[in-house]
Amino acid sequence: MRVGLAGAGRIGAGHAETLRALPSVDAVVVADADAARARAVAAKTGAEAAPSVDALFTSGLDALVVAAVTSAHAELVVRAARAGLPVFCEKPLAPDIEGTLRLMDAVRGSGVPVQVGFQRRFDAGHVAAREAVRSGRLGWVHTIRSCTLDPVPPPAAYIRGSGGLFRDCSVHDFDAVRFVTGREVARVCATGANRGADFFAEAGDVDTAAALLTLDDGTLAQVSATRYNAAGYDVRLEVYGSAGSVVAGLDDRTPLAPAGGDGAGLRPAGPPHTHFLDRFADAYAAELGAFVDLAAGRIDNPCPPEESLEALYVAEACELARREHRAVAIEEIRR
Repeated sequence: MRVGLAGAGRIGAGHAETLRALPSVDAVVVADADAARARAVAAKTGAEAAPSVDALFTSGLDALVVAAVTSAHAELVVRAARAGLPVFCEKPLAPDIEGTLRLMDAVRGSGVPVQVGFQRRFDAGHVAAREAVRSGRLGWVHTIRSCTLDPVPPPAAYIRGSGGLFRDCSVHDFDAVRFVTGREVARVCATGANRGADFFAEAGDVDTAAALLTLDDGTLAQVSATRYNAAGYDVRLEVYGSAGSVVAGLDDRTPLAPAGGDGAGLRPAGPPHTHFLDRFADAYAAELGAFVDLAAGRIDNPCPPEESLEALYVAEACELARREHRAVAIEEIRR
């Protein structure tokens, strides 16, 4: 299979390495708005470099991976679908609900699969938590806690175009809660705070946030996010049920240490995770492997656009709840 890669930034470069290692992939063709960056990634990974993104579409591809800037996602996905290319796109498909719905309308009926990048669906811990819930081993679930804690903030320029902490970051937690439980979010409450750099408030964003989700069966899910967790990159999901509990993301590199007492043996044994490519290396590999199988017609779509839209609805509801200091029902947001 000959796979195109649009975008040669940090995550694009990681995807190039992963794709080159997949046995079903014969060649990877990389393109970027910065042609020199595409050439550098190609040289490092053994991929081919296309002189432009336009040239990528005339290079004999069998499938396309979109890891470009968010503003380019929708156009590239629609272009790939119209060209008959199965496409994998990092979240989000579009910056907002209206753009996502337009994209879905544009690709509907094309027969071309579009897989959205929510890599936690391929993380071993999250998959095991899902199995524990679905098997009934935990009894009835009453509480979920999910967190995404970044060690340092992104640049100010990134924050200005990110869409905010709920849409950019916690949307992964919202998708994970839905994935693990198989339930939908009914309503949310949310809040946020700024105690760090001024550029968050200047962009109308927050550097720390919390949301309380009520699922359609009454389960409560607490979601926390921050840009200032200096101990390291920490993503965990805890599930508490009437008969047991499990946690995904707790290992010897989790940047979490006990306070006081004789907890020395519980401290992280290895270096803490430093960023998402480190924490989710195996999940990204499994995710792209699934995409290659999807493109070859061997599996059903593990994360179609409809799943991405549901997570975005929750993110939009949380942002509205934060701004207006009130509970928001998802049906108020749904289009």
